[in-house]
Amino acid sequence: MRSAAAWLLGALLLPASAAAELVVGSKSFTESVVLGEVLTGTLRGAGFEARHQAELGGTRVLWSALLAGEIDAYVEYTGTLDAELLDPRPADAGARAAAVRAQGLQIVSDLGFQNTYAIGMRAERADALGLERLSQLASHPELSLGFSNEFLDRTDGWPALRDTYGLEALPVTGLEHALAYRGLAAGSIDATDLYSTDAEIAFYDLRVLEDDRGLFPEYRAVVVARAHLPPEARGALAALEGALDEAAMVRLNEAAKLEKVPASEVAAGFLAGRGVEVQTVESSRRELLLRSTAEHLGLVAVSMAMALLLALPLGVAAAQRPRLGALVLGAVGVLQTIPSLALLVMLIPLLGIGGPPAIAALFVYSLLPIVRNTHAGLTDIPPALRESAIALGLPPAVRLRRVELPLARPTILAGIKTAVVINIGTATLGALVGAGDYGQPILTGIRLDDTGLILLGAVPAAVLALLAQAGLSLLERRWA
Repeated sequence: MRSAAAWLLGALLLPASAAAELVVGSKSFTESVVLGEVLTGTLRGAGFEARHQAELGGTRVLWSALLAGEIDAYVEYTGTLDAELLDPRPADAGARAAAVRAQGLQIVSDLGFQNTYAIGMRAERADALGLERLSQLASHPELSLGFSNEFLDRTDGWPALRDTYGLEALPVTGLEHALAYRGLAAGSIDATDLYSTDAEIAFYDLRVLEDDRGLFPEYRAVVVARAHLPPEARGALAALEGALDEAAMVRLNEAAKLEKVPASEVAAGFLAGRGVEVQTVESSRRELLLRSTAEHLGLVAVSMAMALLLALPLGVAAAQRPRLGALVLGAVGVLQTIPSLALLVMLIPLLGIGGPPAIAALFVYSLLPIVRNTHAGLTDIPPALRESAIALGLPPAVRLRRVELPLARPTILAGIKTAVVINIGTATLGALVGAGDYGQPILTGIRLDDTGLILLGAVPAAVLALLAQAGLSLLERRWA
């Protein structure tokens, strides 16, 4: 039992990059996942042990992981490097390469195509309104815009689009990029941000509105890697220079997204055409469920154990010392307000990717209900009962253990139940930093518009929360 526990803790708490293999990362959209598989297969074909850490959230997660050494390479876009990641903004390609080198990284190759931002509408809707250019949108305040959450926050996204084209009057909704196409098809939104190589543009018969004021820069797909990369690995990735044009990338995206071919097989087919043979092994849904369950249980168990060890004493201290209690309750309340994705990104430089940042975030979000309910349970004990214990001459520690905690137990257990349910639900976000768990099939299902995969993660998470709550309720009744 001890060795099993040690193995679990080691698997969760050691950084993913501790292994000797090279790690390739990708963002949580189809093209990035396919290109991540292409890079991984290329490295394997060159004789390296390589692993693809897929769907690691957005740009900041990948960049932070690369800087922290948690991944060794991924595909980024030049417009994103210039506008979002490099400060000051480089004036040209040479300045960009120098700025990247200054951070201990390198641009290894240009894959040969660009995938720029664009704004699209259903062609029939655009024809009905006579829309062909972005500058015409301002004349139609009745339009509803739905943009990906990352696009809404990027300096080269919605803020620049709004200011350049005077779109302040148009209502805007944030949503997942993969869901925006469904929104367009259903007519719930009129326009959204597109990636110019998305296969859905043709599939949904979308009109790409002309960027007539030249807002969006060039977004060429480049391989960015850590400078320590072995020369042979760097050479293998450099050989991908110019390997894909825009039409070829659209075909790969179409196979992965619309034809539902696994990204690893799409990449293997592309590499086979370049003389690189890669073996692919796809997990069955049963294997994915079992692996996700083990990962999810591990994250929840470790983070809840840590939270209980700290939160219960904090709650007791807060109840016994009112001034300290105000500070403690205020502090854990503030921690609860930190957005989960922001917290995960902030933790990557300290803890890497995988289990550690997910566990730390879950630990933080579990504190408030336990501390607050422990404090409330102890402070709500009727004064007469407390005075009776004092009259019996019981020392403070004995009073706490024998009288106060038993009286406060129902309230404390209610806080623990709340924390467990929050923990189980929030743990799905761990997939954004490579922690696996039930969030992985949910993310993949959203990306591929696969309801079965979404349910493969969502239903077990809900069942696990119900089982945990029922188990704690049974424990509460036995202790009553």
